[in-house]
Amino acid sequence: MDMQHHSAADLARRFGLELRGNGDTHVTGVAPLSRATASELTFLSNPRLRDQLAGTGAGIVVLRDDDAAAFTGTALVARDPYVAYAKIAALFEPKRPFRPGIHPSAVVDPTAQVHPGAEVGPLASIGARTTIAAGCVVGPGCVVGEDCHLDIDCVLVARVTLDRRVRLGKRVQIQPGAVLGAEGFGMAMENGRWIKVPQLGGVVCGDDVEIGANTTVDRGALDDTVLEEGVRLDNLIQIAHNVHVGAHTAMAGCVGIAGSTRIGRHCLIAGAAGISGHLDICDNVLVHAMSMVSSSISEPGEYSSGMPAMATRDWRRNAARFRQLDALARRVGALEKGKE
Repeated sequence: MDMQHHSAADLARRFGLELRGNGDTHVTGVAPLSRATASELTFLSNPRLRDQLAGTGAGIVVLRDDDAAAFTGTALVARDPYVAYAKIAALFEPKRPFRPGIHPSAVVDPTAQVHPGAEVGPLASIGARTTIAAGCVVGPGCVVGEDCHLDIDCVLVARVTLDRRVRLGKRVQIQPGAVLGAEGFGMAMENGRWIKVPQLGGVVCGDDVEIGANTTVDRGALDDTVLEEGVRLDNLIQIAHNVHVGAHTAMAGCVGIAGSTRIGRHCLIAGAAGISGHLDICDNVLVHAMSMVSSSISEPGEYSSGMPAMATRDWRRNAARFRQLDALARRVGALEKGKE
């Protein structure tokens, strides 16, 4: 594999950054601020790491204008150094060769349509009436079930399962172990026994959706479960049946969304947050980690309910006091009433 070389001047022109220092400085990779070498690029975004700037050995540092004066080496000044770094770092990411065609060990139903410009890897399975467009990659061990559709340039990395009635937009990327289109958790109780409610909908993903490893998105009971364009899901997330996630919303690992909840656009749901079913979350909401959302949110902003960890002895004292809160509230109420 050829080593990538990029000069500071070229990177500045390519990404619209301000160059300060030697434009002929070349880098062949990226590294953290604390251990980058003269042939590597790094970035400074977190103010808590400013003390590492003076001692960094990096050939190029991407930083804000406010930090540039404290650095005597070659710098690329960006409004958002982390965004600029993300774009630059993509130049150094190794690209897996694209091999169009169907591997001899793959099983493709006769009614499926696989574009000649798509790749179907070893031991993959393609179900009836499914269509796979040009540029798609169905990686090793993937299962694409019945009545699915993959638009151009989708990538199922490996061992991804699209159970049935899953429709992917353009450039959707799904990491290993993810399952889309499995049955939603629908049941009705009759005479003390559960009756399964058929899950007759599907899953729809818009363009540029990315789904992490071992994340699950259930198909809808009647209507579809929907992830709009640009949604980003981390690993180990559960999206229940008939959930609707708005465009460019992102969720961190271990989030759980119960059925029929609607989440707006540009929301951020932090790790291990839980959102109850049949709720409406408006646009531009940030839910902090470990929070439990049990009612709808109609105003943009930040919401929290998780309790930070503390020393066990302090937690035990506080837990004992939780049980006394109702009695204390009653006493305070009585005292206030006596003052009137």
